[in-house]
Amino acid sequence: MKNYLNFENEIKNLENEIEKLKDPYNQEGLSEVDTQKISSTQAELDEKLKDIYSNLDPWQTTMVARHEDRPKSKFFIDNLFEDFIPLSGDRHYGEDKSVLTGFAKFKGNSVLVIGQEKGDNLDSRIERNFGMMRPEGYRKTIRLMNLANKFNIPIISFIDTPGAYPGVGAEERGQAEAIAKSIECCMELKVPTIAIIIGEGGSGGAIALASSNKVIMFENAIYSVISPEGCATILWRDPKKMLDAAKAMKLSAKDLLKLKVIDEIISEPLGGAHRDRDTMLENLKTSITQNLDYFKNLSPEEIANERKNKFLKIGRNDGFISTTEDLSSLTVKKNQFENILKSKKIQIGIGISVILLGLIFLLI
Repeated sequence: MKNYLNFENEIKNLENEIEKLKDPYNQEGLSEVDTQKISSTQAELDEKLKDIYSNLDPWQTTMVARHEDRPKSKFFIDNLFEDFIPLSGDRHYGEDKSVLTGFAKFKGNSVLVIGQEKGDNLDSRIERNFGMMRPEGYRKTIRLMNLANKFNIPIISFIDTPGAYPGVGAEERGQAEAIAKSIECCMELKVPTIAIIIGEGGSGGAIALASSNKVIMFENAIYSVISPEGCATILWRDPKKMLDAAKAMKLSAKDLLKLKVIDEIISEPLGGAHRDRDTMLENLKTSITQNLDYFKNLSPEEIANERKNKFLKIGRNDGFISTTEDLSSLTVKKNQFENILKSKKIQIGIGISVILLGLIFLLI
């Protein structure tokens, strides 16, 4: 049984009509298939899908990213890689089933695969904790990323989580520290890292694994510091204003590519990734191949510096830094802000302000 979103009612009606036309014996008085009617209805359906999905607002994109039929990490791991060997446990506390990890072969080459897994049905979703990782999950990925780094094996991560698990037990076991250590580990790696956001990229739960050389998003995925509902609750005290929040946060792939937060968008079939999984697999396979080939001629130091510079450049184009050619150091030798401070008029203004503040305190 197909699942439809609340803005897909017309699509649902057209698909139901096509199903009835393909099985005429369910309709009284018909005994043969009307192929001409099926073709015209299918053309109408394709046009409707194109019209709706080419004009999705940020909240509708969020709903598509959360679609329960959307292909999950396990699907891509099973169909893209060979000889996948799952590895478990963080060697400190236990196993976190919300993240799948292990070594595999991609086109004959060894890779480390990490996939945040939400589950496909109620039982598996409960078992996987709806894709929300606990501290032991991050510590497991840190252990395996360091192992991959030791043997010069590229890392491919599939991001799909509402965020890190906010439970009391997770906080007691050091959730924030585990996320911070995971980000630190990602930034220090000397091997190529590719993070692919296939659905939701929520908060620290996503950035803990997405601090990569290449951050790639599916066309209808989202990537944000908080959910639209959470943002609306904090800013407007009304979770129903999630559309306003989604627009303000710029969480869609197009907005993030424009802001240079991500590096690439993988196009989805008409109507979303869940409507044509085979096409989605081919598009993803092509992207991974091209990105892994890009890093073949780079040294470990060049790979690490490229990753560092990539994140240091985010948001700096309109800032005080005049050049971003080499951002490997956080120390800026000279920038526009320092030039402003050196201006005599500014110095005089600051001096007068300090004197006035001193007089005010004396009078008080």
